[in-house]
Amino acid sequence: METSTKQDTTRDLSQIVGKHLIYTYENGWQYELYVRNSTTIDYRIHAGMVGGRWVKGQFVDLTRLDADNYKLSWTEPTGTSVSVNIMPGLRRLHGVIFFPQWIKQHPEHTVCFQNEHLAEMAEYRDQGPTYPIYVIAESAQITFLEDRGVDDDTVIACAPADLPADYVTRTN
Repeated sequence: METSTKQDTTRDLSQIVGKHLIYTYENGWQYELYVRNSTTIDYRIHAGMVGGRWVKGQFVDLTRLDADNYKLSWTEPTGTSVSVNIMPGLRRLHGVIFFPQWIKQHPEHTVCFQNEHLAEMAEYRDQGPTYPIYVIAESAQITFLEDRGVDDDTVIACAPADLPADYVTRTN
């Protein structure tokens, strides 16, 4: 019996962990994401249905699909599920967001620093309605990408409204 010496490259997350990116979906929604470590992200939403929302310490499932394609998936306390494929070399991203019906009806309820409103988010989620799920699937262009290292609390540290006016228009 022959044993394989091929390394499992799906476990090598070194090219995505620590990355900070700003991206705009084709529908105009603008997001910012920081991959804190292999299990956690922070993010801000600058434009779109829930623009103004921000979250720190969101647990995610992160995997490498191939040399330049990473998948992040998570479910939020709101009941929203998200799956995002990031291709940093191509500066492209594809995301699918599965909003419960209550968020489609009242997106303003989630526009806050979620970490300070977890009980409220759970209450809204449990009151529903959940179904039908509102699905948004869009591609995005990564307009800003930098390496900030692991677990940097300064990357996403304030609400989108508290940032300089030109913050999200930066490109590189």
